[in-house]
Amino acid sequence: MRAVIQRVSKASVTVSEVVISEIGQGYLILLGIEAADTQTDIEWLAAKIAKLRVFSDENDAMNKSILDVGGDVIVVSQFTLHAGTKKGNRPSFIKAARPEVAIPLYQSFILQMGKELGKNIQTGEFGAMMDVSLVNDGPVTIIIDTKNKE
Repeated sequence: MRAVIQRVSKASVTVSEVVISEIGQGYLILLGIEAADTQTDIEWLAAKIAKLRVFSDENDAMNKSILDVGGDVIVVSQFTLHAGTKKGNRPSFIKAARPEVAIPLYQSFILQMGKELGKNIQTGEFGAMMDVSLVNDGPVTIIIDTKNKE
């Protein structure tokens, strides 16, 4: 499971010209799911994201988590995070999980993230063509891969 976490001052997701999700301060999380991912990956990743200290404290140091600032979250499924680009110029997506595997894992991650933060999580629409808008605050962008826990 691969996540791109962007600290935002605001973000939204639009499908067919309708805004389906919108937040102020918080995270926009792009989530890539591969076939080998499990509930263990979900639990580890959600806990890690909830505890990341990337929000500024009173001294302008990154010492606060999203829990500390009461931020909101939008999670958007993005299979292209598992693009293989080693051969040729056309990306391969064979590592990305098929929808029948990815959808339940995506939904489970959203529920787990909600448990970690104690609030509802907003989402994109799985498989839809989406317009994702954000103001990256900082900019701060963190990439986490559950198969490469650094």
